[in-house]
Amino acid sequence: MTEAILISILVTVVGAATPILLAGLGELVVEKSGVLNLGVEGMMLVGAVTGFAVTTMTGVTFVGIVAAALAAAGASMIFGYLTLTLTANQVATGLALTIFGIGLSSLMGAGFVGQTVERIGPLFPPALAEHEHLRVLFGYDPVVYFSFAMTLAVAWFLRRTRAGLILRAVGENDVSAHSIGYSVISVRYMAVAFGGAMAGIGGCYYSLVLTPMWAEKLTAGRGWIALALVVFSAWRPMRLLAGAYLFGVVMTLELHAKAAGFEYVPPEFLAAMPYLATIVVLALISMRKSVGSQAPACLGQPFKPST
Repeated sequence: MTEAILISILVTVVGAATPILLAGLGELVVEKSGVLNLGVEGMMLVGAVTGFAVTTMTGVTFVGIVAAALAAAGASMIFGYLTLTLTANQVATGLALTIFGIGLSSLMGAGFVGQTVERIGPLFPPALAEHEHLRVLFGYDPVVYFSFAMTLAVAWFLRRTRAGLILRAVGENDVSAHSIGYSVISVRYMAVAFGGAMAGIGGCYYSLVLTPMWAEKLTAGRGWIALALVVFSAWRPMRLLAGAYLFGVVMTLELHAKAAGFEYVPPEFLAAMPYLATIVVLALISMRKSVGSQAPACLGQPFKPST
């Protein structure tokens, strides 16, 4: 393997890992507040189609990304109202949100199938972004650097700020947090909105950068991988970063194996590798009792202020 091929693989890994890292970071914050939102896949699709449609109509990619974040956050608020205000079952509502997102994105994107948009370019000047070696550090679009910054910001927020301490307290013992005056429902609403916005940005990364075009079910189940990553990381942002790049390697191997004409393994098996890796990781995690003990104590449990 030549040095140029190795650098090309590394750059591809970063691109493949970015959307699941963004979606995983949002879900991590949601789960740290004690809410289990299984609708990540649906929110990513809502963000993907909204980002693509707005970018196509306005010609401004930044506006498309902001619209994607707002649309997915709006979808997450439906989940929030049903589970936090009406205390509906979080698992069933999250699955319904995924189904809703798949159907809504197909409806919204019907008129955009097959269309393309201009891919987001690198953040740094061509002298750095296209350099033979330096492009490993400077050859990425702004969303990639945003994902790095958000990983550090979420880690700092959860560990070093008073607001992060309150969010963790709500996730660990909502009754105690409520008894000392914190608004459990408000904190969880904000966490759910943040998770939706991050999933939306992750989703539009597919339609604006990786593809860049619109097709039905564009995210291809990556939202479920993001959910698995949160458990894999034991609810720690830096471990989530490492896990996202591990899955990025798996997804990139599939692409490079196909490009190299690797004929000894069926292409269907190569396409299934990321999902098989997810199953293996979850099976290994289930064997580690210590990981289960690190989950927020109130995860998935409804909170009623009167109790």
